Amino acid sequence: MNTVVEKWKSYRIRSKTTKKPEKTEAFEVASQWQLMWWKFKKHKMAMFSAIVLILLYLSAIFCEFLSPKVPLERFSEYKNTPPQGIHFYSKETGFSLRPFVYDMKMTVDQKTFRRTFQEDKSKPYYIYFFVKGSEYKMWGLFNSDIHLFGTKDPNAPMFLAGTDDLGRDLLSRMLYGGRISLAFGILGIVLTLVLGLLLGGLSGYLGGFTDTVIQRTIDLLICIPTIPLWMALAAAMPRNWSALEIYFGMIIIFSIIGWTGLARVVRGKILSLREEDFTMAARLAGASDMRIVTKHLLPSFASYIIVSITLSIPATILGETALSFLGIGLMPPVVSWGVLLQDAQNLETLAYHPWLLWPASLIILTVLMFNFLGDGLRDAADPYK
Repeated sequence: MNTVVEKWKSYRIRSKTTKKPEKTEAFEVASQWQLMWWKFKKHKMAMFSAIVLILLYLSAIFCEFLSPKVPLERFSEYKNTPPQGIHFYSKETGFSLRPFVYDMKMTVDQKTFRRTFQEDKSKPYYIYFFVKGSEYKMWGLFNSDIHLFGTKDPNAPMFLAGTDDLGRDLLSRMLYGGRISLAFGILGIVLTLVLGLLLGGLSGYLGGFTDTVIQRTIDLLICIPTIPLWMALAAAMPRNWSALEIYFGMIIIFSIIGWTGLARVVRGKILSLREEDFTMAARLAGASDMRIVTKHLLPSFASYIIVSITLSIPATILGETALSFLGIGLMPPVVSWGVLLQDAQNLETLAYHPWLLWPASLIILTVLMFNFLGDGLRDAADPYK
């Protein structure tokens, strides 16, 4: 018996000693991106945030197909309808595997003249997948009328998130608005990243007159309060511009203001790295200043750049939401999360129609997910952790 136990222990020891070098060798030959991915997978909250953000962006890309209605379609009989509940059981038919919603019946209080809605349990509407409904233009390229889910009657009331004061489905409008708001964050950060890295890198590496001009420009932009500057630049845009022109004009405004913080930190990093041995070796090898900055200096602090990107995207989304909410950014009939929140600017809305605040929950969710994702990426890119 002791011989068998000793053989088993020796086998376990040999298996451990043979697997450990293989694992060590895999880490030694792995690239920087592989090491970052292995560390990133250990951050559970960041992985969860990445999945949520992927779902949000997929819903924005395919919003026409996912929306049960089109955003401008009005149902005059169902203005300010509260969210409908999904049911699987009714007293008349019993339990049903297919979900359904009840029709909404409006009643008017004779004293206050306030309209309220109650479920009419005599009129159930069953929900199906891949149903025909209102016609839309997918990605602006081809026409279709197939929706992911809905009722067979396209005029039947199915408002899972309620309706606004014009009787438009809020769920569909939030999905369409996500495309505008989420794309605004991505497009806005691209120009901000280019300006911040380029001007900050040149300022720290070249120094002298170039550094002075760039830093004084940054000081001028930083000393101006951000929100009044946003409002002034947004108000300066011509009112006869199209919605697309205003959209890209706002992106340029946010990029002009948002690059300063990134550029200043990049300059500080470059100042501490430009006299390092690898920088001197690249300079002696004949590399140009632009190549030294872009190929050698900037990748050396990629962790900060990644964190800056993930934190700047939600800041840009919040900026667009704030301007649109105040009525000086995007305007109806454009649908964005900020435009949708324009309907929730008074206390009456908060008291009687709280479901109009649903777009705010999507904004909060997006900002939180980007922050958690930035934490995970920062830890994965940090070589000292």
